Amino acid sequence: MLAPALAGHAGGPPLPGTIDDDTLLGAVERAMDEAGFQTAHLVGNSLGGYLALRLAARGRAESVVALAPAGGWATGDVGEQESLAHFYRVLDAVPAAVPYVDQLVSTRQGRRLVTEFICENFDHIPAELLVHQLLGIVACEGARRLAAYGEASGWPLPDEAPDCPVRVIWGTEDRILTWPGAAARHRDGWLKDADWVVLDGVGHCPQLDVPAETVELILEFTGRGR
Repeated sequence: MLAPALAGHAGGPPLPGTIDDDTLLGAVERAMDEAGFQTAHLVGNSLGGYLALRLAARGRAESVVALAPAGGWATGDVGEQESLAHFYRVLDAVPAAVPYVDQLVSTRQGRRLVTEFICENFDHIPAELLVHQLLGIVACEGARRLAAYGEASGWPLPDEAPDCPVRVIWGTEDRILTWPGAAARHRDGWLKDADWVVLDGVGHCPQLDVPAETVELILEFTGRGR
């Protein structure tokens, strides 16, 4: 198993001076190469889902399970700007909360506050994991540059769809990449033949929201659950 941190993210390699279409993809490919993976069953959420699909289009995947993958807005959809605006608000707000993070996650109200945009079900999530996530946001030094590049580049997609089995999982209560608008370009074009799973009452991060169901969906699709 390999779980690489993306370039510019906490624990990942630093971003180069100039970001281009190969910056994140190339870094993940190098991590796969170093770990001895020519291909793998790829799983990713949001930006990670988008990158998993792009890697599959490069022939690096045996299968892909993409959880609410980014880059699916239709051309001109205002939802893209709304999602980016939320992203920037989070980057502005979280550093001020970090000195009080332990107190924040010690109450149910605080845990709801820090999870309201990523999942609907949160009582089962350990407080330590929420602290880890908040600290990771602060340590994601390349976040603003990557967001600006994504906005400017328009989330490019190859002409050819991934040549491997693809399952897309999306929650109806996703408040960051709202269903179904944020999936329009994927559903109507590039991934129209994928296996689509829509989870009622689930937010942007199914792996946090309904972890057991998400694991089952991944293992069943990759054949690992047999």
